[in-house]
Amino acid sequence: MNNLLRRHVISIYNNSVKLSFRSFADVPIKDKIDQIVKNNKVVVFMKGVPDAPRCGFSNAVVQIMRMHAVPYESHDVLSDENLRQGIKDYSNWPTIPQVFINGEFVGGCDIMLQMHQSGELVEELKKVGIKSALLTAEPPKDEEKK
Repeated sequence: MNNLLRRHVISIYNNSVKLSFRSFADVPIKDKIDQIVKNNKVVVFMKGVPDAPRCGFSNAVVQIMRMHAVPYESHDVLSDENLRQGIKDYSNWPTIPQVFINGEFVGGCDIMLQMHQSGELVEELKKVGIKSALLTAEPPKDEEKK
């Protein structure tokens, strides 16, 4: 009787563990992406990782982030086909990389480059409490006039 009870308890435990893993895996990709972009100030969905970008456009975004010393979370879309298609559907934007700031889709490489060149990126970062490293690299305007 003891063996019968033990087998039943183990069976219930194994089924509940499988269910918990299955329910996590069944979370729709849209919900996972939504959680990622809403729980981080800056997120980059890219090909590769920041230390080893696997396309020129992803590399350009990484370099812009480095110039501004922006802390950000990155996700490699090449390691997960569901994520790769899911992020395109989520943002309604067909290309990678994709950058989100404060839960909002900002754009890809071309838009990030334009924002960087115009100074708009500094302002957007400031809105979420991130001070661009480029601000500390520039001398104050009062000293330039002397």
